[in-house]
Amino acid sequence: MTTLTIISKPDCHLCDVAREIVETVVADLPEDAVEIEEYSILDDPALYAQWWEKIPVVLIDDHLHAHWRLSAERLRAALTAPDRQDTPR
Repeated sequence: MTTLTIISKPDCHLCDVAREIVETVVADLPEDAVEIEEYSILDDPALYAQWWEKIPVVLIDDHLHAHWRLSAERLRAALTAPDRQDTPR
């Protein structure tokens, strides 16, 4: 299973857009293919220090996929790449 992590904060318009894109893309994938986690930079000082000026941030299996603006096409391609399950992360 792939883990997709959204790092965001409340009242962040770009975070809301990124969340919508993630939900739309993941809805088109097989059930249980992707686990979505979301963390707020306001709840974790380490996340705040690392990402505060780049939110929203999307990680796939703990690897940076995107920040600020998320592309549905690029996310879909990353999550459905043929070698996705074979790639050690």
